[in-house]
Amino acid sequence: MSIFFQPRRPFRRLRSFHSLPSESYTFPTPEADQEYFAPLSVPANRTLPLRGAIIIRLALVVSLVFISALCFCFIGADVDEYFEKALTKTANTEPGIVLLGEDVDVDVDEPSVTIRWSILACGQGLFLPGSAGAHGSAMCGLPTQPLLLFVDNVSEPAAKYDPTQIPLNRDTGSRQSIQNLVQFDSDHVLDVHKAHLYPFDSYILTSIIRAVSETNDTIPIRRLLTIETTSSFNIDTADTETYSTSVSDTGTVAHASRDIDMHIARPASARIITIMLFTLNWIMAHAAGGLAYMYGKLTKTRPIVHLSAGAILIAIPQLRNSMPDAPGFDDTIGYFPQMIIAAGSMILIVLMVIAQTLDQLRDSSSLPPIYPDHARPPSLPMKGSSTTEIEQYERDRIMRHMNGEYIFPPVRVEIGAHDPVSAPFSDTSHRRSRPITSPIRMDG
Repeated sequence: MSIFFQPRRPFRRLRSFHSLPSESYTFPTPEADQEYFAPLSVPANRTLPLRGAIIIRLALVVSLVFISALCFCFIGADVDEYFEKALTKTANTEPGIVLLGEDVDVDVDEPSVTIRWSILACGQGLFLPGSAGAHGSAMCGLPTQPLLLFVDNVSEPAAKYDPTQIPLNRDTGSRQSIQNLVQFDSDHVLDVHKAHLYPFDSYILTSIIRAVSETNDTIPIRRLLTIETTSSFNIDTADTETYSTSVSDTGTVAHASRDIDMHIARPASARIITIMLFTLNWIMAHAAGGLAYMYGKLTKTRPIVHLSAGAILIAIPQLRNSMPDAPGFDDTIGYFPQMIIAAGSMILIVLMVIAQTLDQLRDSSSLPPIYPDHARPPSLPMKGSSTTEIEQYERDRIMRHMNGEYIFPPVRVEIGAHDPVSAPFSDTSHRRSRPITSPIRMDG
């Protein structure tokens, strides 16, 4: 019998336990063994069940990875790198006075543009000792000579720069850059005739700046630079060297100046967000109209419909206000028609609620009486009831049974031939069902 217990030989290969070994066992081939002991295949569409705690942990990991990925968006967003390259190039090619627009505040509602300028000088010997390294450029610093700066040819200077007022650090010997001493603001009126195209609106600003010394000698400005991106706008600037003339006792005098042309537009991210919010507002307005239509088809009041319509009416202004740097609530293709549709739908729902409530009150006041006008059915026969009362009770039950009404319990009627009262019911062909309980005789 040892042949039956060879290793790796399953019993399924035996034809019978009662056969002879020579007749029942067949030596398997290597291919058959490989096929039999092959690993089980798992269907490709099979899902792995997960517990609630595992799902929460996976969701937390995915959330942390997503937040960490967003943090990489701030890498490389350094404005000083842009300024450093431009200042170094200016110091090597055209040394002189440079004005940097470190901040540009665009207010469409005002409408105005405010630029904060920093006064710098680039080139060897043109900046104060200890002030080098402005915006990462070792060849730029604070100017060595006093300056008067005029914006848009206004008679009064917009800023006065005096290098003698710049303090020194006693420990390091470097110059302290006091903002009120080296910076000034210039306000400009913004042309907003394209504001109605929000978020595809764009604006153009042109300005001129001139610098003179204390002796009223014109000092050329080599560059006018501003930041390229703000939180809500992209700014593209181009500066050009210009001059203006004036007549004096010695003749015509040319005054060097510098013009700057600024093109202001919305970034792509702000436009995408605005379009998405605009679409959501219109979807909610259409949903409010659909709720009003659906409510008119309902037979019962649904509080969820009231709450949904009210939530839409409140959410539309909030989403409109959350659009990035949006103008006032004066658009005729968005906010106003959306609010009209949502408010009108809410009013219709309220009117339908009032109408349904009045109908319910009217129906409750006109309910039929508990007992109808027709005669009450005969009472159930009790012990000691007369034959006449029993006959009336049974006659009423049989009539209701013949009319198709449900009678409990079903009865079997056997009518005697000598009973003149029950004779009309002797024809059993009018009965709708076969009796199923014990008979009740009515022979009197």
